[in-house]
Amino acid sequence: MRILRKYTNRRLYDTSRSCYVTLEDVKELVLSSEPFQVLDSKSGQDLTRNILMQIISEQEADGHGTLLTNQVLQQLIRFYGDSMQGMMSQYLEQSIAAFLEHQDMIRDQMQNMIGAANPLTMMNRIADQNLAMWKMFSPIKGDSKTSTEEVKKPQPDAASAPKASTEEAKTPRRRAGKPKE
Repeated sequence: MRILRKYTNRRLYDTSRSCYVTLEDVKELVLSSEPFQVLDSKSGQDLTRNILMQIISEQEADGHGTLLTNQVLQQLIRFYGDSMQGMMSQYLEQSIAAFLEHQDMIRDQMQNMIGAANPLTMMNRIADQNLAMWKMFSPIKGDSKTSTEEVKKPQPDAASAPKASTEEAKTPRRRAGKPKE
């Protein structure tokens, strides 16, 4: 376990790394699940909760979204001194532990719910359906030529075309391939 000492000048000293650390560094310890304890340098009193509360307070103030709304904080304050205080503490710990165990499943369910109600997702589905319908009615490439392709082909004019003899004009042209019987 890492030991952090808090001095009277409000600075935190990491005894394992032999350097001063900030609250942001302590937050990183929490995020990386590294065990630590903050002790007062003179009295040896455990100040870990105070430091964690300070980090939460700064997170809430920095606009990172609020987890602890005014109503939740008021309800928590009401539990102090109540006979249910100990039970509430255990309930919160177990609820958060259960939430963390199922967080991937909850995240997937939320994605599916949001995805179904997302207007962009719905528009993409409609666009895909419309595209499929248009493809059903469009001609298949190579089957028939469109009128624009026929217009683009140069047509020989009567003056430049070689004149065929009357014999050739009377006999039909044969296609290459199987001869007629």
